[in-house]
Amino acid sequence: MRSSSENLSSGISIFAAVIDTGTFVAASELMGMSPPGVSRAIARLEKRLRIRLFNRTTRAVSLTEEGRRFYEQVMPHLRGMEEAAAAAAGGAATVRGKLRINLDPVFSRIILGPKLDEFMDAHPELELEFIARDQLGDLIVDGFDLALRFGEPRSSSLIARKLLDTAVVTVAAPSYLARRGRPAEPQELSREVHRCLEFRNPESGKPFPWEFHRKRKKLLVETHGRLTLNDPSALLNACLAGSGIAQMLLLGAEPLIREGRLIDLFPDWPDERFPLYAYHPSRHHMPAKTRVFLDFIVALTSMS
Repeated sequence: MRSSSENLSSGISIFAAVIDTGTFVAASELMGMSPPGVSRAIARLEKRLRIRLFNRTTRAVSLTEEGRRFYEQVMPHLRGMEEAAAAAAGGAATVRGKLRINLDPVFSRIILGPKLDEFMDAHPELELEFIARDQLGDLIVDGFDLALRFGEPRSSSLIARKLLDTAVVTVAAPSYLARRGRPAEPQELSREVHRCLEFRNPESGKPFPWEFHRKRKKLLVETHGRLTLNDPSALLNACLAGSGIAQMLLLGAEPLIREGRLIDLFPDWPDERFPLYAYHPSRHHMPAKTRVFLDFIVALTSMS
């Protein structure tokens, strides 16, 4: 007969498998059990803890608030125990397994680049899965180990680590300026002669406001763009094609400005900044796979 502590440990492992895979059926395949066996194990764990861990529907399961708190408190310790066991068996902690990362679309294009191959070569037993999303979402419910997002962090239980600040620049292609002229000051962007490319804020669903910062002075300009985009690459391509004026991150625009393919219209308004943050569920007992990738990103962004 299994002891109470063994039953609890088994139940927690099955609980983790359900979160990692997203369904009881997929968890049963991962654990080598039947779906009813997984369901019974979760029911026993819920009875033992006296809380409901999952909301169950015919199509999917999702964590309850109590389940999310339990995950945040317990899972870092479970991951730490798994790494300790691997270290004891192998003589050293090995970076292995799958690392799922919620990735800001801008980050992949601008920063990751060719350095990723070096990281993969250094950790041959690690499998990376990048999911490009325009929102942070629920890191735990969605099964992510780490998120890399531009923008100010909103209030949550996640650990947010600021990696860098980049300036926001207002740019246009030479072909656009040849047709419509170069605005001398930001206020001119409110006139109908200029076409401004709007970029949708994924949090609000509305276009980002056009702001201009110079030391302590902040200027808001009301634009009337007819083209709104939510993909950074589409915004960049439209701007390069001469379709309009755009605001974008200097981190991505800087090489194009140097090459003359984009023109920085208002270099005397240089002080609007936009941050990049890394998010993860807990600062304690961070899995080795998460820690090494975060260290890699910190090193990359420190050079940017």
